[in-house]
Amino acid sequence: MDRIKAFINGRFQNSDGEVLIKINPVSGAPIAEVEKTDTALLEHAITAAKNAQIEWSSLTGQERSHIMMRAARMLASSLEELTRLEVRDVGKAWSEAISADVPCGAEAYEYFGSLAATLTGTSHKWSGARGFTERVPLGICAGIGAWNYPTQIACWKSAPALAMGNAFILKPSEMTPYTANAIAEILQEAGLPAGLFQVVHGDFSVGRALCEHPDIAKISLTGGVKTGKKILAQSASTLKKVTLELGGKAPLIVFADADFDVAVQTALDANFYTAGEVCSNATRVFVDEKILDKFVEAMRDKTQALKIGDPMKEETQIGALISEHHLEKVLSYISIGKSEGAHLVIGGERQFPDGCEGGFFISPAIFTDCKDDMRIVKEEIFGPVMAVLSFKGEEEVIERANNTPFGLGAGIMTSDLSRAHRVADKLDAGNIWINSYNLIPPDWPFGGVKQSGFGRESSVFALESYSQVKATYIQY
Repeated sequence: MDRIKAFINGRFQNSDGEVLIKINPVSGAPIAEVEKTDTALLEHAITAAKNAQIEWSSLTGQERSHIMMRAARMLASSLEELTRLEVRDVGKAWSEAISADVPCGAEAYEYFGSLAATLTGTSHKWSGARGFTERVPLGICAGIGAWNYPTQIACWKSAPALAMGNAFILKPSEMTPYTANAIAEILQEAGLPAGLFQVVHGDFSVGRALCEHPDIAKISLTGGVKTGKKILAQSASTLKKVTLELGGKAPLIVFADADFDVAVQTALDANFYTAGEVCSNATRVFVDEKILDKFVEAMRDKTQALKIGDPMKEETQIGALISEHHLEKVLSYISIGKSEGAHLVIGGERQFPDGCEGGFFISPAIFTDCKDDMRIVKEEIFGPVMAVLSFKGEEEVIERANNTPFGLGAGIMTSDLSRAHRVADKLDAGNIWINSYNLIPPDWPFGGVKQSGFGRESSVFALESYSQVKATYIQY
């Protein structure tokens, strides 16, 4: 069994804390012992981060850029290794991880590495005085990651922090500890100062220690709404900057004039990618009643053909859920949907693929006859469960789509450009996709409104939350 340790001050270090067990979601068997980072080791990490940050922030933007671009190339050349770890960590399909989820980590370092060399402020002139502004680093920033995209989250959070001249401490989910350590080694080899990027492991108590530590200036969380509220409260005593990327219950609105085949595939991708374990997934699919029956039939046929099984195999399309506890939660929602009167068209049953009989697999589920007040329509399930709802008119569907405490993503399928703009303008969501879904290039912001959080990952907007503005006024 593997032993996973914290990566602190440039090397793996032992902890005297408790040991957590990492379960392989594909087999259901324990595969690693994860050393929970203790208080003394965390303090050592903070001290190392302070020293590294001073060294790192003294470099020019061009020098930081050079190192980060090298890190991007090394991350890209480690694609297969990181993909193997991510699939083992999460249980997601190899085809997803290697084509999109893992490469976006290298893309983030390439993008923010390029920005590091271009950061500038403003210049001002008055009668008898001049002034200038500059964006300066916060100091030590910390990221608390979810388990569904460990490589992406590690890089999306750390790359803008490092580009701005900060040090970064990552606490990955205790359920997905592998990729964070591999990334730490790659960044160290790329030339980052020891202590600049560090990894601590553990449960919520380690996250709380990061939030409450007075020497950490910024927390970025990817997680659920309940966790986000706790992180915000724990960070309040030291008035930290906080970015929260939380849950969602996004709508996908399919108008009758949409490209039918594209709309069907988009609906499936927006629900069943990574076995539905995606916060921005469009799990409320609103379909124009004029095409409803035909649309559901097409989705059922395509869903029936999806390959469920060993995620390491290239032909697999649906991998495992993260844990047995989470599997039971998703299955409970299937029961709730039935009891509420929704019609289960297909799926929603535990699966036992050949060679993976002990794993946490479920067949993707499609519900019809759904109502807006059903729990499967209102609550985030975080599994491959689609709720299909019909609608008649544009204003009606906009009102229903916005009738949620969440606001992370939304999708519109239509061939009418005017309608696309009109509807997008009225949807309450941080990210809106038209005739596509869940596409997030590194220069594109990602984040939510309402209880889906605040702040943005990726793009130049992320740099703002990892920096502060200093204004210097010079009197002649």
